[in-house]
Amino acid sequence: MPRERAMDNQPVEAAAVESPGTTPLAECPNCFSGRPASFYAVDDIPVHSCLLLEGLEEAVTFPTGRLELGCCPGCGFITNRRFDPATRSYSSLYEETQGFSGRFNTFLVGVVRELIDRYDIRSKTVLEIGCGKGDFLSLLCELGDNRGIGVDPACVPERIRPEVANRLTVITDYYGPRYADLKADVICCRHTLEHIPDPGRFLATVRETIGDRGDVLVFFEVPDVLRVLKEGAFWDLYYEHCSYFTPGSLARLFRATGFDLDSLYLDYDGQYVMLTAWPTDGPTQPRLDAENDGEIISRAVKSFRTEVQEVTGRWRELLGGARRRGERTVLWGSGSKAVSFLTTLGVGEEVSAVVDINPYRQGKYMPGTTQRIIAPAELKTAPPDRVIIMNPIYREEITRDLAALGLHPELLAV
Repeated sequence: MPRERAMDNQPVEAAAVESPGTTPLAECPNCFSGRPASFYAVDDIPVHSCLLLEGLEEAVTFPTGRLELGCCPGCGFITNRRFDPATRSYSSLYEETQGFSGRFNTFLVGVVRELIDRYDIRSKTVLEIGCGKGDFLSLLCELGDNRGIGVDPACVPERIRPEVANRLTVITDYYGPRYADLKADVICCRHTLEHIPDPGRFLATVRETIGDRGDVLVFFEVPDVLRVLKEGAFWDLYYEHCSYFTPGSLARLFRATGFDLDSLYLDYDGQYVMLTAWPTDGPTQPRLDAENDGEIISRAVKSFRTEVQEVTGRWRELLGGARRRGERTVLWGSGSKAVSFLTTLGVGEEVSAVVDINPYRQGKYMPGTTQRIIAPAELKTAPPDRVIIMNPIYREEITRDLAALGLHPELLAV
């Protein structure tokens, strides 16, 4: 069992200062200079998309909020201008892990091995801010013989693998200034920064805790919003994701808060921005090709509304036509993408169920929808005519799983 550091009675924090709330932002929370201008909005979307819900009534009455995306004309950062931090509810009921997918685990192991080999992360102390269920941190400890500290209110210590549990300290809390005493050789933060409404102050806090230790490696990973904008991928926009980054806007944040970038690239079929950096004495100047994306962001923002209208129109036509013909359609993947896909389109009986290989999700309901989450084996009792894959990177894996069940439906991917 991993050691669990008890919470005290102080208020928890996701960043260093008070968050902006539902009042439209007067300044960019990334660079503190420009004012984000709205370009896309959706009303009544669930304020969380990965919470496990036991019943249909709880799902359809789940709290909703307004997503109003604004883009800073200065740094290109995109934020939900109407995000309310009071809606945050991260706990053991928050089920975000992708670790039941072989395809994802192959990616994760590759990232860990690359970091260990490139930066000699061996016999070191690694701090992960937003460690989830501990999959990434466990691999770093196991493959590099490291010690780990994981901070996340949604972590479940009992799910840490026994073979690495004695190397991990788990803190079931939000990261904030009161954990400035946590010293590490490596600081990781994967798919957490997009949940933080004031990333500029948050990263400044991280830099302050490092102090004058110039040898501390920092590794961050976030979704790439530029891909979302170009593809009109409305299913990749969630209320709880209040901060959206391109490679350039992420780099500008790090340089402005006292870091020098070592690498900046896309991975996982271009879906994720990966960044490594070292602390410096002050702001640094851009020198990597991926940082120069200001004009690209501007063009993508201007065309996004039109792209979304075309994409949502196609999906509504497809799903409506299938229903009229009496065809059975299911989604594969019950995470945030599926929640946004169903609620933004206003889909009801057009999709009969949502499939997920994560056993912790099966039998539950997703926020804001009427669909029940089922195990793949349940498809045999009511074979689908069509399966919509919520992430195309899993197409090959899903095709194999369906074939193993003797099922060969039409496969579509978002």
